[in-house]
Formats: sequence, C-alpha cells, structure tokens
Amino acid sequence: MLNINKTVLRIAVGAIGVACIGYCIYFDNKRRQDPDYKKKICQRRKRNVKQDSARDGGMPNLNDHEAIERYFLQEIRMGETLIARGEFDAGVEHLANALIVCGQPARLMHVLQTTLPRQVFGMLLMKMQETSNDNSEAPKNTNSGKLRPDPSSVCLETTSEAIIIDELE
Repeated sequence: MLNINKTVLRIAVGAIGVACIGYCIYFDNKRRQDPDYKKKICQRRKRNVKQDSARDGGMPNLNDHEAIERYFLQEIRMGETLIARGEFDAGVEHLANALIVCGQPARLMHVLQTTLPRQVFGMLLMKMQETSNDNSEAPKNTNSGKLRPDPSSVCLETTSEAIIIDELE
C-alpha cells in the first residue's frame, strides 16, 4: 500500500508539472500573438533606459533629502574605491560630486584634507575651482529657492587649504 501512495504521488506531481508548463506555454503564445506586444516592449525598454540614465548620470532631486543622502554616500564610496585603486582622476570626480550636494562642505573638506594624499587633495581643489567657474558662467539651478552650495566658497575657507594650493603652483 505504501508503494501505491508513492506511485500516485509521483503521477500527481508529474501531472501538476505538465499542467504548469502547458499553462505557461499557452499564455506566452497568447501574449506574443498580441498585435501591440512589440510596441509595448519597445516603450518599456525606452522608459527603462530613460530611468536608468536619469539615475546614473544626473544629480538627485534636490528636494528629496533621502535621494541626496543616497547620492552623497554613493559618490563618497565610489571616490574612495577609485582612489584606493589608483584611479585618481575618476575618484576626484566622484568626491567633487559629493561635495556639491554636501550640507556641510567645509567639514567634509577638512576630513578629506586629513585623509587624502596631498596631490589628490590638490586635484580635488582644482576640480572644485573648475566647477565653480563653470557654475558662474552657466545660469544657476534653483529648485524651490534652494541653491547648490558654491564650491568656490568651500575651497578656500581655511588658510591651510590655501597653503596647499600655493605648494601645488
């Protein structure tokens, strides 16, 4: 009697498996025969590409505090990783992006000054000066009255930072 139960159980599991596979095949064919299927796929792919490029390439929404925080932490992490690998230019780019959205850029600059090698910190200062020059030529982006911090005021707040710039020149 135990053998009969195992046999019946195996047959039932097999029948259920065949039914599930048949169900999937039937609805897949029905979906593919839909005349708007290819249009929907193209629209979905375009929408995903736009969302991915907006997430990866751009600044976060300055009104969303959590998005700014995630972007800041992501840029700091990427900058540290790239600098540790020896890719200083790319690392400095990410750290500069983090400084632009930072709420307390002077404090972050002090931390970076103590942790980064002098040459890398000098590259960061130069990058911040370049971005401040670019921002002064382009119209400023205002989101509900909030301005991004001016990087030129960040770069030369303390005299020790000015000394490092002098040493590099």
